[in-house]
Amino acid sequence: MAPNVIGIPLDKLIPDPPFNSSKPYNPSPMFLISPDMNTESLLAHACESLASASVLASDFATYLSGSQRSTALAIAQIVMLADLAVNRALDIVDPQE
Repeated sequence: MAPNVIGIPLDKLIPDPPFNSSKPYNPSPMFLISPDMNTESLLAHACESLASASVLASDFATYLSGSQRSTALAIAQIVMLADLAVNRALDIVDPQE
């Protein structure tokens, strides 16, 4: 394999999977979401996170120009659309009338 820009073959940058696959996968509990968390709470948290990500991307775009600015604004728009979808799902789960 040809070396990449820094001179290290790419196959050395990507670690090999573990050889012992008989052991069940045990995820790290560091960022584990509680299995008994209700759907409304999960959607509300996702909505807040997406709204924050949209603001971050929009603010970051103000410091860019050209195609980089367009890319940052496109990311902000995709995040905003995801935020709208999550908000709609939250309205379905917990209608506020």
